[in-house]
Amino acid sequence: MADSLPILPGSTVVVRDATSIYNGYQGFVQRISGRNAAVLFEGGNWDKLVTMPLKILEQA
Repeated sequence: MADSLPILPGSTVVVRDATSIYNGYQGFVQRISGRNAAVLFEGGNWDKLVTMPLKILEQA
């Protein structure tokens, strides 16, 4: 992971956690606080802002 880009606000990320209902979803990082990121998921007629640990997010 040393060669991957850092996750910053505005980054597009994919959730990589088999235990999460958001596994495989792609979203946009809105803000980062400590070890967590607020990720905005948009789909059709819904938007959802979810706080997730950075360790389960991957740059898209």
